[in-house]
Amino acid sequence: MKLKPSILDEYSKERSVIPLVKPHNFMHPDDHLILEDESGRVTLAGAIPPAAFVTGVVVALHGKETSAGNFLVEDVLEAGLPPQTALSSADEDKYVVFVSGLSVGSGTFNPLQFQLLIDHITGHLGDENEQTIASNIVRVVVAGNSVHISPRFVNGQTVASKDQSRIAEPIKELDIMLTQLVASLPVDIMPGCHDPANFSLPQQPLHRCLFSGASTYNTFSSCSNPHQFELDSVQFLGTSGQNIDDLYKYSDAKDKLEFMERTLRWCHLAPTAPNSLGCYPYTDKDPFLVESCPHVCFVGNQDKYETRLLEGPEKQKVRLICIPRFSECGVAVMLNLRNLECSTLSFSTSFDA
Repeated sequence: MKLKPSILDEYSKERSVIPLVKPHNFMHPDDHLILEDESGRVTLAGAIPPAAFVTGVVVALHGKETSAGNFLVEDVLEAGLPPQTALSSADEDKYVVFVSGLSVGSGTFNPLQFQLLIDHITGHLGDENEQTIASNIVRVVVAGNSVHISPRFVNGQTVASKDQSRIAEPIKELDIMLTQLVASLPVDIMPGCHDPANFSLPQQPLHRCLFSGASTYNTFSSCSNPHQFELDSVQFLGTSGQNIDDLYKYSDAKDKLEFMERTLRWCHLAPTAPNSLGCYPYTDKDPFLVESCPHVCFVGNQDKYETRLLEGPEKQKVRLICIPRFSECGVAVMLNLRNLECSTLSFSTSFDA
């Protein structure tokens, strides 16, 4: 990829001749794919579009060598969806609520909007029917980017004593609001790229000392990113969005759900790590391998809400969910464990005169 950013370009005297590109995508018509193993590498041609793949994908290719020394691809075999455990039948509705991108402390954060969500989930808002639904919510998953700390406080410079308390204010405000939730039902909180956690994937759980109020409840669970869990035989797997956002930079798809589908078909959550996505170096086992197909795959901090039911050749069924940034649109996602159907919870605090 000729447009892929390189650290060497920053020091190149000729960097002025590098074409200017949009910062969100580095694709170019001249991009090409290379097949590589321990024996060597060969350039690919034929029926394999570069825009549909990224560095790090494991595939089997059928084809032949050309006179130019390239490998002419006639067929591509991906890993495909892994095996999936059977779902147990359920008679009653149970719900899981997903929310991401709260960004407490940012200019877009609306405390009233988040308080309305909390009051709805805990059954303090709505009519009798809505309160009945709220009583069947069994877990809330907060999928990353819960707080926003001003960049001037985290640029490596010494923070003045008068500003140190301002760094903690968004976390304290988040803790107060989470405490209201965990007093009623279980809450899982995942770290995101803007949260006070390690940068490299897999991100370790946010330290419990950040949540002095919420952490006193056994319903509070600080989780890693990616996050995998099970509820009533339903397998969940999700991230805070870094892996899908990175795929968007280096490949093309009609929507973010297609990127999610590709990660499942490739059996790998983060194929671009460590090429363009920071990850911890593992030598014995790859923590991002998808060895069992989840029933629900979610990704947080996306531009808009999207969902689709993915069906595999061996009767696998996966509910794909893109969770939008709550601070920007006031939308949370609610999943019914009985039938894996999705709906949204929308909260608007704008009033017409």
